Amino acid sequence: MPLIALPFFSRPVRSQEQPVVIPSPENDPPDTSETAKAVLAGGCFWGVQGVFQRVKGVTSAISGYSGGAAETATYEQTSRGDTGHAEAVEITYDPREVSFGTLLHIYFSVAHNPTQLNYQGPDHGTQYRSTIFPVTQAQDEIARAYIAQLDRAGLFEGPIVTTLEPLDAFYPAEQYHQDFLTLNPNWPYIIKHDLPKIAALEQLFPDDFRAEPALVGLLPSA
Repeated sequence: MPLIALPFFSRPVRSQEQPVVIPSPENDPPDTSETAKAVLAGGCFWGVQGVFQRVKGVTSAISGYSGGAAETATYEQTSRGDTGHAEAVEITYDPREVSFGTLLHIYFSVAHNPTQLNYQGPDHGTQYRSTIFPVTQAQDEIARAYIAQLDRAGLFEGPIVTTLEPLDAFYPAEQYHQDFLTLNPNWPYIIKHDLPKIAALEQLFPDDFRAEPALVGLLPSA
């Protein structure tokens, strides 16, 4: 049962890892489409979803699985680490309000640590890998150029290990994983590992931050 929600900043938050202040992408061409999708993986999807739900221009952020087969797209099987799936988040956004490059700026800066190979903090396994699943060729080019740019900048403590993988499909996670950060702000894992990401988002990206998240609510029945 979800605990009673308290305001995010009514208590101190402690981050296992500090966010990194990085430049925005040099290659971020305008997109006049009304809607677009991005699929990003960066450790436990609770925190990644929680971050992008609070970015202006994002209309939906759904936790799920990408990289493996449909029949193994469950939390129980993905948690084994042998399905090929990564815990990922499908982000639907308005490119006229927030660009794909800005989403990557947030992804690399506050949503996760891109220097950790097949783990994030206490979570270990290939299902927690840092991966971008480009939806379009333009996204692939923007992501590759940005990773190269960040490697040249040398602002992280180690090399970026984020991979780019073909997006064969995205499978929404079970209902109890959706909106988990918002519904369970007093969960010890959320307090220690994920609420600091929300605080960093507000501090480092004040023009892109919104306090009211774009929640998933109930997923359509299969």
